[in-house]
Amino acid sequence: MPSGETYDILVIGSGESGKYLAWTMASEGHRTAVVERRLIGGSCPNIACLPSKNIIQSAKVRAYTRRAAEFGVDLESAATNMKGVQARKRAMVESLIEVHLGRYAASGAELIMGGARFSGDRTVDVELNDGGRRQLRGERVFLNLGTRAAMPDVPGLAAARPMTHIELLDLDRLPEHLIVIGGGYIGLELAQAMRRFGAQVTVIESGSRPLGQEDADVTAGIVDLFGAEGIALHSQTRVRSVDGESGRAVRLVVDGPDGERTIEATDLLVAVGRTPNTGGIGLEQAGVRLTETGYIAVDEHLATTAANVWAMGDCAGSPQFTHVAFDDFRVVHDNLTGGSRTTSGRLVPFCMFTDPELARVGLNETEARRLGLGYRVLSMPTRTISEPRGFMKMLIAADSDEILGFTAFGAEATELLAAVQTAMVGRLPYTALESAIYTHPAMAEGLTFLLRNTPVPA
Repeated sequence: MPSGETYDILVIGSGESGKYLAWTMASEGHRTAVVERRLIGGSCPNIACLPSKNIIQSAKVRAYTRRAAEFGVDLESAATNMKGVQARKRAMVESLIEVHLGRYAASGAELIMGGARFSGDRTVDVELNDGGRRQLRGERVFLNLGTRAAMPDVPGLAAARPMTHIELLDLDRLPEHLIVIGGGYIGLELAQAMRRFGAQVTVIESGSRPLGQEDADVTAGIVDLFGAEGIALHSQTRVRSVDGESGRAVRLVVDGPDGERTIEATDLLVAVGRTPNTGGIGLEQAGVRLTETGYIAVDEHLATTAANVWAMGDCAGSPQFTHVAFDDFRVVHDNLTGGSRTTSGRLVPFCMFTDPELARVGLNETEARRLGLGYRVLSMPTRTISEPRGFMKMLIAADSDEILGFTAFGAEATELLAAVQTAMVGRLPYTALESAIYTHPAMAEGLTFLLRNTPVPA
């Protein structure tokens, strides 16, 4: 192996945190290298956030075609063409990769494609994808390792070769009947999309209801939505065994409120959470300690247990959103350049891109009750563009006008959320929003009427 090369900044993983740190530090004059196994730019532009939203948008257009007459449009044929759906998504991914490569070239950061393994303090051996090896050492090292889809230990499940979101988002055909194991954000988003393309869809959730961390009125809205769209949703149901092969025929034995039963389908998607990519890369050689759940142990500045080594994004146990990973970059960069930014007390928005969307920031009622906080509630339905379902609600402190949290389930909810989140960041009382003039007939105008009400004690 060639003798080691030393960089000022060495980043392992080119996801959201890693790439922005690399581009920024290189632009500021630091000799910078990024080691990436496969996905230039990480999962978001390749196999996760942006591809999924691309597919979901296509499914939304497909859903509109079924409702064409409602909008005064006559259509002779609107059949789903999955090859066309995928062509649109792949064109987007290819263009995003070109943008990333351009950012590397412009910043001067070196992108090294290969697998890295630590061999010592801030030193990695890299097996290059195109052959050969390099040894790299960083004066400062940043871990941006990401996560992967978890696979539960169910008899026969692994042998059935189920899809994760990666395979489903690259499927050139439409499943005849798709079973989704998991009623979280990913499972619900993709379940609705596949149903709108024309697949029969069944969702199996082991908890008492989908999105168990959300309030009961939110999950009731999701259950009603999925029922209206013809998606079978089984809560309090556990998969006991799986037979067959996804893509051909699968047979699941499940145990639910009505006892044991069998569900048969053609395809199987597993969406039950994430596992950190922290194993098998020699972190122990670098003095980096892991938590009991396999994430990298970090402090509020995202520093690890090893000197001059930081971790960012999913692998550091941060909330698993790209917008949080970007903020992790800001935390680290600010501290590298003389600041004192931390991850403590971050106001993180949670958004699910079903149609309608679900968006929440701050506390919901479930969390407020668990914390023993008194609160008042403002709520109202949303009907701006004549969609049949949706509501918004705001939690106000019991003894002040502080906004504790906001939830919106409806069209463009994620955009509506931003106005309230901005007020919360600025610590404005809810009465400050009440006096604002919002554009008519934009979704945000709903805040005008929501805030005209008197908060109701919980």
